[in-house]
Amino acid sequence: MAVRDALLALLTTGPAYGFQLHGGLAERTGGRRTVNVGQTYATLERLAKQRLVEPAGATDDGLPLHRLTAAGEAAAQAWLAGADAAGADPWDETVDRVLVALSLPGIDAASIIDAEGAKWRERQSAVGASAAASEGPADSAHRGLVDLASAAEAARARAALDWLAAVAAVDESALSFAPSGTRPKRGRRPSAAPAA
Repeated sequence: MAVRDALLALLTTGPAYGFQLHGGLAERTGGRRTVNVGQTYATLERLAKQRLVEPAGATDDGLPLHRLTAAGEAAAQAWLAGADAAGADPWDETVDRVLVALSLPGIDAASIIDAEGAKWRERQSAVGASAAASEGPADSAHRGLVDLASAAEAARARAALDWLAAVAAVDESALSFAPSGTRPKRGRRPSAAPAA
């Protein structure tokens, strides 16, 4: 998952400030995606230059808020609909997209799960066809490696489909939540009072 795509998806719930988005990314991916806070802010700057986000005022204590532009909303919806980030691992894209979709209020996560399942069924079908059409030396070493690579891809597709079936059985409404209005804690933890 590109941080860009996830931040855009998180902003579909309304304006947010950078550190709020940073915490929301980890929270909405079940802790599997954490990024450096600097990466969050750098990504927001790039999104603003690309005119996908724009300023939306500030919080009561002066933190700048960001909101989606129409182009940003379209990009967020495209990612949620299944457009993978360039060069991204399909498994990571599936897991992150499904987790983020399940956590966002008002998103039809069931249709996203169905679409991801269709993509993995297509990948599963393509594995056998690509192995059979493999070009290269007909020696047993090459053929054995092609067969093992195909078996790995087939196993990954089966695992993805099993996981998606398990997710589809979960009550979506229990996983969806509004953005937190509580400001994340920052800085050092207070040290214990010195012993007298």
